[in-house]
Amino acid sequence: MSENFERPDWVRQMESVLETVNEGVLIADDCRRVVFVNAGFVRMTGLRPEDLVGNAVQLFYTDEEWAFLEKKIEESLRIGHNRYEFAIPKKDGSRVPVIISSRAHTDSDGRQFGIVTFTDISEQKLAQKRLGEANKQLSEANEQLEERQKEIEEDLALAARVQQSLAPKSLVWGGLRVETYYDPVRRIGGDFGLVRPLEEKHLNLLVCDVSGHGISSALVANRIYTETIAQLGSGAPLPETLRSLNRFVMQHIGSSVFFFTLAAARIDCDARRMVFAGAGHPPAMIARAGREPRLLESRSMILGVLPDAVDPQGTLDVDLDPGDRVVLYTDGITDVFDARGEMLGVPGVQKFVCETSLLPFAEMKQGILDRVAAWRKGPPSDDVSLVLVEVL
Repeated sequence: MSENFERPDWVRQMESVLETVNEGVLIADDCRRVVFVNAGFVRMTGLRPEDLVGNAVQLFYTDEEWAFLEKKIEESLRIGHNRYEFAIPKKDGSRVPVIISSRAHTDSDGRQFGIVTFTDISEQKLAQKRLGEANKQLSEANEQLEERQKEIEEDLALAARVQQSLAPKSLVWGGLRVETYYDPVRRIGGDFGLVRPLEEKHLNLLVCDVSGHGISSALVANRIYTETIAQLGSGAPLPETLRSLNRFVMQHIGSSVFFFTLAAARIDCDARRMVFAGAGHPPAMIARAGREPRLLESRSMILGVLPDAVDPQGTLDVDLDPGDRVVLYTDGITDVFDARGEMLGVPGVQKFVCETSLLPFAEMKQGILDRVAAWRKGPPSDDVSLVLVEVL
């Protein structure tokens, strides 16, 4: 403490009260000298009272800090009070973040003093720092997620283009005309269709439905697609093709989560005879204008689950006449519900096929899709594949 420095009487009178408050308190005179600090301020800074009292406040701050403080002191004297954030020095040279509240006081002799309280906000600052670090980490994680999402979107877009490129195209082959449709409920799906001539012998037609939706189903479907192409290209009988596909999935994919159904037809080059085989799939239909469509039921079970799912005698031989129309589809056509919760089902599709068989063949596909959409409440919930064949 500076020599011959005495605290004003009113400060001594308030000393006992000021020592009880939790905040740091400093009183300075109009010469900017410290006249009092309480125990809270001492604990906060680690400085002793004798290091402070009687000394000019300016001694404890850098020039830049003092310029800031002096401006705040002048504001306090002008308006009577002030409140701001600052960092006060500690004995070890570090700084304590505080909220400073200052108020001007004039004693009975007309002398002005500044009464300053210091609220330690170290914990709040630490919490803010941790929050800032957490926000930074979250921001970085979000950026990584956005980048990953962008990569996934690009991969999905490519996968969708690849899958769409594999979808069968409409064609005319010999005495047959073919129309096709494929629409995944998501960007990629577990349905696929095939329209594959085998030289000039016969035309292979197939629709397949892998359980589930999205990426996993699409990957399985694409793998089955590749194997199906190989099997159909060999010209093996349809039951053998189904057995090979069933065995392939059980051996190489082997998951209780995935199974698949299919309907396959093979039409001879003269378009007068068709062999049909189905495995756990909705029945194919043969439509003749003005007549109820004939149903061709699956005789084998779903594939990919049981080794003996395929019936060795599970084919149907069908004679075809000019004007006959063959309809193959997946359950995205049948398993739709109206506003009352009633499913369209095979009878409903059969009715739509009967109605649209009276239309020109080029309009039949859209006629079926429009009727299904009108029946359905809300957007599609499953992949849709549709293959139509007309005998010329």
